[in-house]
Amino acid sequence: MSGSWSIVKRALAEGVRQLARRPIYIIVMVLVPIGMSFFFLDLMNKGLSLQSPTAVVDLDNTPLSRRVVRNLDTSELVDIQYRPSSYGDAMKLLKEGTVYGFFMIPRNFQTDAEGGRPTTITYYCNMAYFIPGTLSFKGFKTTAVSTSGAIAMTTLVSAGVDGELVNNLLQPVVTQEHPIGNPWLNYSIYLSNSFLPCLLQLIIFQITAFSILQEIKLGTSIKWVNDAGQSIVIALFGKLMPQFIIFTSVGLAMQSLIYFYWGFPLNGNVWSMIWAMVLLVIASQAFALMITSLIPNLRFALSILSLVGILSFSIAAFSFPVESMYPAVGIFSYIVPIRYYFLIYINVALNGYEVYYCRWDYIVLILFALAPMGLLWKLKKNSLNPVYVP
Repeated sequence: MSGSWSIVKRALAEGVRQLARRPIYIIVMVLVPIGMSFFFLDLMNKGLSLQSPTAVVDLDNTPLSRRVVRNLDTSELVDIQYRPSSYGDAMKLLKEGTVYGFFMIPRNFQTDAEGGRPTTITYYCNMAYFIPGTLSFKGFKTTAVSTSGAIAMTTLVSAGVDGELVNNLLQPVVTQEHPIGNPWLNYSIYLSNSFLPCLLQLIIFQITAFSILQEIKLGTSIKWVNDAGQSIVIALFGKLMPQFIIFTSVGLAMQSLIYFYWGFPLNGNVWSMIWAMVLLVIASQAFALMITSLIPNLRFALSILSLVGILSFSIAAFSFPVESMYPAVGIFSYIVPIRYYFLIYINVALNGYEVYYCRWDYIVLILFALAPMGLLWKLKKNSLNPVYVP
């Protein structure tokens, strides 16, 4: 037992020395994820960016048109910064990128509206800039619809129709909105909680594969395994345990920033999210270890893990549901660990569920940790007979 323990301690010491010898490890493992967390959370501090710069072209300039402009200006989605006098001037501002959209009220707007004649409100949005363009479109459409309803109501009431009947005709069904989980409609609450752990998963993939396969590349894998008493399990334990401690600490620091410093909702048990992060780190290391065992080539393995890590930002269904994906694409969402961490976050942090109701997500993360066990013999064989293919 004492001999086995000394081998384990020697393997751990070698794993720590490997990290200490190359500062790039600490930079990538600690400074990059923590720095990105501060950058991204500060960038999205106000949630979705509002007050998109826009312009208004009022060709009518009557009390009714000015009231429509005032209603538009009260919207939190747009900020009227320019009032050009013609369509050409407004289009020039739009093409230059000075504004992301403009709202145009035609001539004789009030006269046609009061006379019951058709009139058209036009708005243009630059959808090349998707978010500000969408915000402008939403603000313009809301104002245009409410204006048309008000004009129709005024016309009907002037014609002698009962006001209550007009209300029922214009809005026969009254809707109520109750956003669940994110009542503030804060864009950062879902995006930061998915983007930052996914970034951590990508870094874990790279560091795990690089630290193992560089032994094969440099031909030091024979000594690495022999120093561990010919045990690939002890060799991997000594190499990956220091990384696990660092990555787990970084992951918990990211959670502390998200839930306690920035105050994002955490409606469930905090320990449920802590264990989810621990399992995410283990599952990510295991996934990289599995790819490393199957493809013991540094360049190929890093390429595959980079591809999987980058695609995880989209195929893990953070913003697009798996059910709406093509089946051939959606199936890949189930083979990345971050998918199950994200489901735990939704159920625990946002919806406040007990662990029992998302137990299968925890179980799948545990299964990820066990997945490479049957391939360790192959990694040991390649380590004891290193062949580097550039």
